[in-house]
Amino acid sequence: MTAESSLRDIDLAHLAMAPALPAVLPGAAFVDSASADAVRLHLDNVVPALESLRSQSGRLAAWGVELAQRMLRGQRLLAAGNGGSAAEAQHLTAELVGRFDGERVPFSAISLHAETSAITAIANDYGYDDVFARQVRAHGRSGDVLVLLSTSGKSPNLLRAAEAASRLNITTWALTGAGPNPLAAACDEAVMIDALNANAQEGHLIALHAVCRAFDLEVGRRHPAATLQQGARP
Repeated sequence: MTAESSLRDIDLAHLAMAPALPAVLPGAAFVDSASADAVRLHLDNVVPALESLRSQSGRLAAWGVELAQRMLRGQRLLAAGNGGSAAEAQHLTAELVGRFDGERVPFSAISLHAETSAITAIANDYGYDDVFARQVRAHGRSGDVLVLLSTSGKSPNLLRAAEAASRLNITTWALTGAGPNPLAAACDEAVMIDALNANAQEGHLIALHAVCRAFDLEVGRRHPAATLQQGARP
């Protein structure tokens, strides 16, 4: 028997001794008051994140406008994060390469963490702290934008990416949790969400959608031909 199998047997034994959970039928309300209170508290804590974002709505709008102007000139967006923030960064690049909620031409946007072979090669040869900085040096050009997401604002690999971008005249924007924090300080501009980490990360998605809203509006204003008729395909 392998060590892994032995540990799994121990885990299963512990689960077997755990108290039975109350039965919950489809569509029935969950009766555990502690769980219900925890969910309500989590949802209540979304409000501070939204209020923090609302107070910075002007900056989010400015990011969307500037990003549209740059990308219409042929610049590129790079984005990176770790864990859940990586998923958020990839959501942003998908909105730009694909679409937000209206038909338009695609724009060049790359999620640096999604290049798995490059990530593992760089981490193996240079260390994990350099996985984004080296890709910034490879893909980034003067005038591009690098968006970095981190609830803590302390990730060394994002800090190194910001440093590499500054040397290449790449504009850096950070989406973080509560500030001040090192990443916000290292980037040209930052939106810091004053909320618990989980709620700040939820706020990041709202912030990205807000940027996309302003982005699409500016694209339509400056280059109507880039905005296609609803239902059309390029």
